[in-house]
Amino acid sequence: MNEINQLTAVITGASSGVGLQAAKALSDTGRWHVVMACRDLAKARNAAQSVNMAEDSYTILHIDLASLESVRQFVKSFRSTGRPLDALVCNAAVYTPTSPEPRRTLDGFELSVGTNHLGHFLLCNLLLEDLAQSKSSDPRLVILGTITHNPKAIGGAIPPRPDLGDLKGLAEGFKDSWTMIDGKAFNPVKAYKDSKVCNLLTMRELHRRYHKTSRIVFSSLYPGCVATSGLFRESPRLFQVVFPFFQKYVTGGFVSEELSGERVAQVVVDPALAQSGVYWSWGNRQKKNGQPYAEDVSTEAEDDDKAQRLWDLSMKLVGL
Repeated sequence: MNEINQLTAVITGASSGVGLQAAKALSDTGRWHVVMACRDLAKARNAAQSVNMAEDSYTILHIDLASLESVRQFVKSFRSTGRPLDALVCNAAVYTPTSPEPRRTLDGFELSVGTNHLGHFLLCNLLLEDLAQSKSSDPRLVILGTITHNPKAIGGAIPPRPDLGDLKGLAEGFKDSWTMIDGKAFNPVKAYKDSKVCNLLTMRELHRRYHKTSRIVFSSLYPGCVATSGLFRESPRLFQVVFPFFQKYVTGGFVSEELSGERVAQVVVDPALAQSGVYWSWGNRQKKNGQPYAEDVSTEAEDDDKAQRLWDLSMKLVGL
């Protein structure tokens, strides 16, 4: 397809796992050019070649979501390409379940919240104008979710459960090095879950603030449990061996990286999924022909007052 007629999608964390497979699924359509937003450019290049992405179907640009300055530099680099922006997929995430103490971003935030939430929060806000200028009838901003955000779901009921509390830790700017968003003591697993609640609240607030005036479709998704994902690389070795088996043969929630990537791409391109403010999931999750449906979010993730307060506090922390 002529480059001028191509649509452009930015995908964070596209050098492996779900992000890579989503990039491949979009590039394989021939209608999409994918900007692979990654920390390691050589890794991204090798990954794209390993899944046989056509060389003219992607561009690799550097971003480190654990650095607000890097996010700003990425936006400048993207705009210098002269490409339009028709979809933004916030896929990258870090998970440090065995970390005995908090790790920090370059800006001093706890790593999970700083990367998964605040880095993406800044990126979304900086690229809203670009998405609004898309010639697509329904430009899309998609944020990856997880079942573990929801204590009402079987996969989310396992302690520690996410809880943002009154956002005390966030309001104080993480001044106490051991403070979580809720102001309580650090727990690495809860930190990840809390960050994903923030992702859903951000999607909800983006929808409330901008959908009607911008045409942008804001959504999130849980494609199933990608138990082989590099997200779990810091989990104990026994967990990495047992968890995929458990998800395949006990819970039935397992999906492959390839199928998960295809589902991300589906949320980007499918006219039937052009509904803003929706958290998508799939029935018969392991099966390729599973059908998408609007999934319920946790009670906390549908709290509009908390979404607005999170927005205001996050704006201050990222300097907007």
